[in-house]
Amino acid sequence: MSSVKDSSAFAISDFSKKIIKATSIVIIMVLCTILVLKGFKVILLILAGILFATFFRGIASAIKSKLPVGDGFSLFIATTSVLLMFSIILYVLLPRVSSQLQTLEKELPVAAKETRTKLESTQVGYWVIQQASIYKKKYERDSERLTLFFSSFFGGLADVYIIFFLGIFFMIQPRIYKNGIVLLFPKAKRERADQVLLTIGYTLKQWLLGKLFSMLVVGILTGIGLTILGIPLALTLGIFAALITFIPNFGPIISLVPAFLLAFTKGTDYAVYVCILYAAIQALESNVITPLIQHKMISFPLAMILIAQVILGIFTGVLGLILAVPVVAIIIVLVKMVYIEDILGDYAIEVKGEDKFVDKEVEYQKLEQ
Repeated sequence: MSSVKDSSAFAISDFSKKIIKATSIVIIMVLCTILVLKGFKVILLILAGILFATFFRGIASAIKSKLPVGDGFSLFIATTSVLLMFSIILYVLLPRVSSQLQTLEKELPVAAKETRTKLESTQVGYWVIQQASIYKKKYERDSERLTLFFSSFFGGLADVYIIFFLGIFFMIQPRIYKNGIVLLFPKAKRERADQVLLTIGYTLKQWLLGKLFSMLVVGILTGIGLTILGIPLALTLGIFAALITFIPNFGPIISLVPAFLLAFTKGTDYAVYVCILYAAIQALESNVITPLIQHKMISFPLAMILIAQVILGIFTGVLGLILAVPVVAIIIVLVKMVYIEDILGDYAIEVKGEDKFVDKEVEYQKLEQ
């Protein structure tokens, strides 16, 4: 009798089992999420390689549609043309940009010092500088700065190396990798998986082409505007603005800093004009160019992009800030095609580019059957 009581004392109730099971599931989900986020940099490197390949494959497909050439030869023409164009641009602009970079290297510290002196003469500016000095003293240690520099520098070189060779592999034989992913799905789902992957590829190509066009416009307008205002080193600042525009939200702010410092040395009114110029160009890019680009692809919720940048930036650094938009684009396509269309059965929603690979009427009939 006593043994029965002892065994019942150690028995676990059904409610306790449910609590333990729920807690275990939550812990496993949290650990899996942390593992995915920690290893997400690998996914971003693969995505960057895909974008690298998409750029050249997009040019090759355009050449193939205009000329009676094969896939391999069109890709050869595309890569050769791009390399030749960049070589010409470097030959023409490098001497001037190089001299301007040397001047910029000398003038920026002077401009920053003069800007600080002018700011210190105002009460608000003095308070801002004091706060910045406190922050700087906390984190400015020689050993930490040296370690951070070398780790970020060599880490960046390793990332570029990986992206470059991944891009070459994806560019030369994209079907091998796409078909390999499709084969991971059951036979009944392979056709749909192929459609989703093709739609994602189309979306990334359209976004990349649109982004490059946006960068070109921003760079030209910035260079012309700074030249009209009489700001020195306008060409270099315009190229910098074009390149940094690839980073959404934060890019325009970063590109403004050197132009603002140089303008501030000429006078407060010049600094104000530069801020107005950059704000106007950013407004044009956000309200005219970007909506025009998104009209031909999917629409990006700006809040979702900013959230993705913050999350990816925390776990993956600069790479996450740069590639937040294509990550959001892939998520949106997956949600619309896999969840809303396949699971919920709602084919009324529009996914840009899907109609090139999917007959929605046929898919809807399959779902009803």
